[in-house]
Amino acid sequence: MKVAEQIRKTIENIPEGEPFGYADLGIEPANFITAAKALERLQKKGIIKKVSKGLFYRPAMSIFGAMPPNYTTILQNYLYKNGKRVGYITGGELYNSLNLTTQNYFRTKIATNRNRKKIEISWLKTTSVKAYVDVTEENFQLLGILDAIKDIKLISDNSTSETLRILMPQIKLFAKKDIQNLMKFALQYPPRARALLGAIIENIFKDEFELAPLKKSLNPTTTYKIRIKEAVLPTIKNWNIK
Repeated sequence: MKVAEQIRKTIENIPEGEPFGYADLGIEPANFITAAKALERLQKKGIIKKVSKGLFYRPAMSIFGAMPPNYTTILQNYLYKNGKRVGYITGGELYNSLNLTTQNYFRTKIATNRNRKKIEISWLKTTSVKAYVDVTEENFQLLGILDAIKDIKLISDNSTSETLRILMPQIKLFAKKDIQNLMKFALQYPPRARALLGAIIENIFKDEFELAPLKKSLNPTTTYKIRIKEAVLPTIKNWNIK
């Protein structure tokens, strides 16, 4: 079967509105150039539309014309690869879900292991950043907490102290293994995030965890100006936080 015919028949079996890429078409790498030309012809005929580089969909038709793609599925395409999580939603949308802000955000930020791409389709607008740690289904929620700690000065609505009042009770509920993983992952984050996490854990859990690796990773002469009140986090002086 010719490559173009194979692509056409495969696309006919893909639900309308669902995004697909080269991997979904069963195309051998040696045939990618031929496949690209075939896909370009299908675009010109209006049979498929392009979402972003290497990603397409077959639009459903209505009396108003071609319908937009399934945005949720498109987003999932950037969060998972071959069924494994490779990214997670971070930034304002995440902080809203953690109740750290009430502000609504119109651009979704994705932290990912994959090549970073921008999506601009109707209301779905995304930017992506490189994740500090390889993302998995087991760790992405912990990485989101570390992102919030890192960005605490940038989160809208509240002061850093008030944001911390909301965040600390959530961290207090974590299992011991989760806290240990937070400290391990934090070593890949900027120093201010390491310092603040250390102060939070020391304050909540006292002497329950070994904080020496976090402490040793920091420059003892550096001061971190995060604008947190000592009444909210009494351990800030131990971590050179102001």
